[in-house]
Amino acid sequence: MEAGNTPRVGAAVRRRRRALDLTLAEVARRSGLSSPFLSQIENDRARPSMRSLQRIADALGTTAVQLLAASDETRTVDVVRAGDDGGLDREARVRPVVRGRHQLHALEFVGEHEADREFRHRNDELMYVADGSVEVEAEGRIHRLGRGDTLLLSGGVRHRWRSTESGARVLVVAVGDHVEVVEP
Repeated sequence: MEAGNTPRVGAAVRRRRRALDLTLAEVARRSGLSSPFLSQIENDRARPSMRSLQRIADALGTTAVQLLAASDETRTVDVVRAGDDGGLDREARVRPVVRGRHQLHALEFVGEHEADREFRHRNDELMYVADGSVEVEAEGRIHRLGRGDTLLLSGGVRHRWRSTESGARVLVVAVGDHVEVVEP
C-alpha cells in the first residue's frame, strides 16, 4: 500500500489510546506491532496498512472504520475514482471509498471475506452487493445476498458476513459513530 494514498490516522489513534489510558507499550503488546512503529503512526510519520490498522483498532477496542472516520482529514468535495486504489490493502482486499471525517463512511471489499469477526456498530450500516454473493449472519439469522441486493443493519445489531464467491464486491456504508442518531 502506498503511504501517499492512505489516510492519516495518527491523531485518532492517539486520542483513542489516551482516552483508554493506555501506553504505547500496552497497545504494542495487544496489537503485536512495535512501539516505535505505533509512535510513528501517531505522529503521522508512518501510515499503517489496513491489516495493521485493524490490529491497532482491535487493541483499542474499536474498528478500523471508526479510526478512519475519526481521522483529521476533512474535504468538502472528494472524488474517489474506480481506478484509484484509495489506500487499497491488496492482502485484505479492502479500500476506503470515502476519506476523512464525515457523517458516513464507506469501504469496498473485493474477493474473499471470511466471517471470522463479529461487528456491532452504534449507528446504522448498509451493505450493498455490487458483484457476486455473500452471506450475512445477523441476530442469529442467515441472509443470502446476491448482486444488487442490500441489507440494512440498525445500530446495535450484532453481525458477521462472508463472501460466497471469489469475485464478490461489497460496499459497506455506515453512519459515522461520531454522529448521534436521535429517535423521533
